[in-house]
Amino acid sequence: MDLSALLFLLKKNLAVLALPPAAPMLLIATGLMLLTRARKLGLTLAWSGLGLYFVLSTPYTVGWLLRPLEDVPTVSAEAASTAQAIVILGGGKRTIAPEYGGETINRLTLERVRYGARLARATDLPVLVSGGLARDGLSEAELMRESLLTDFGVTATWVESASRDTRENARFSAERLREAGIGRILLVSHAVHIPRARAEFERHGIDVIPAPTAWFSHPSEEGAERGGRGIPDLRPGANAAYAGWLAAHEWLGRIAYRLVTPASPAPPRTSGDTATEAN
Repeated sequence: MDLSALLFLLKKNLAVLALPPAAPMLLIATGLMLLTRARKLGLTLAWSGLGLYFVLSTPYTVGWLLRPLEDVPTVSAEAASTAQAIVILGGGKRTIAPEYGGETINRLTLERVRYGARLARATDLPVLVSGGLARDGLSEAELMRESLLTDFGVTATWVESASRDTRENARFSAERLREAGIGRILLVSHAVHIPRARAEFERHGIDVIPAPTAWFSHPSEEGAERGGRGIPDLRPGANAAYAGWLAAHEWLGRIAYRLVTPASPAPPRTSGDTATEAN
């Protein structure tokens, strides 16, 4: 394993510790361990962890975190007509899927592939799928190509399977697009992810028309209030916790991308690490 792969693995492991459920659990556990030696600090950490868990698992507070991230409109037919290709970004895969013969794309990638297929049929544009390598089995991009063809009747023109994260999605996809003489694309990803992905593609000279899908929040706070009565829904739930993980992941990604200077472009790899869900 080379230095680049080691640094990538370190980044992913640190991200796990900084995201729910690990981050709130670590705060609570550390606080409890400090109670006998530094009671005030221990209580502060433990209650902070509990508060963080609450914020990241209730519909109202998760919606508050998501809305600034998902402030992007749906793509119009007029804007789509000016694109030269469609790029669909991977968001992870399911490695245990016996009903599909071994593995398949996960729910995030499926939502992106479904919308990308709809756009492809409506515009008749060529499609590039982008999604990273795995230690074993097929890459996300190869699984995306398979799903596009088998489930939606759309053939992918390009398969970019070397990338490990959003930054590499953009770098390696831009190389393929420029080789084909394409400079303006419809970029398909989740609404929460589109702004960061768009910035990366534009950094590589690609003109992006955002084509977001699958919002987890709503400007009117729909789904974050009980029965439409205007009462904030503060009940923790599994769906809210999943959306809270996505919100935390994207905020962390934005901060990291602003702080870390991009590495110089490198040739695509032919082997590497398993891509992480949502990139």
